[in-house]
Amino acid sequence: MKADVHLDAKGYACPMPIVKTKTAMNDLTDGQILEVQATDKGSIADLKAWAESVGHQYIGTIEDHGVLFHFIRKNGDAEVTEKKFEQTIQNDELLERVSNGGIVLDVREQAEYAFGHIEGAKSIPLGELEERLVELTKDQEIYVICRTGKRSDLAAQKLFEKGFTKVYNVLPGMSSWNGPLEKNI
Repeated sequence: MKADVHLDAKGYACPMPIVKTKTAMNDLTDGQILEVQATDKGSIADLKAWAESVGHQYIGTIEDHGVLFHFIRKNGDAEVTEKKFEQTIQNDELLERVSNGGIVLDVREQAEYAFGHIEGAKSIPLGELEERLVELTKDQEIYVICRTGKRSDLAAQKLFEKGFTKVYNVLPGMSSWNGPLEKNI
């Protein structure tokens, strides 16, 4: 596939592929295609969700020898704005809120989850969220968490669009989590 601009994001983990992509998209003209090369498996769901959330066209991904080649077309609108999910809570509020009947939904990749997660958290990687919505209850409070708050923001938006109204993005996420961790390596 032909791309107008190539971006090397290999070796970076979330949120850096999104951050680098966002910066590169600012330099493109309307209709140009950006090829993002990444090695983080989570970038498949992350970049697709980010592109959709800001109005760019996510064309697709090709994998070749462990490198993911993502293709995104810049939207023709001059006013592309990144939506932020409004319902948020801070890390230090999470355990108290969950004790009142909510669940923690960890949208990181399986390997990230295995190396340390909040006890009792449900693991559904962002890329699997739509196909696994039946595992969640719409009337239960859902506290979505990832490493930095980017993926969880995108996941919270997606859940809200699907009719889940008791959804909260947990900030700043697992990278700043000071509470107890459970591992299942």
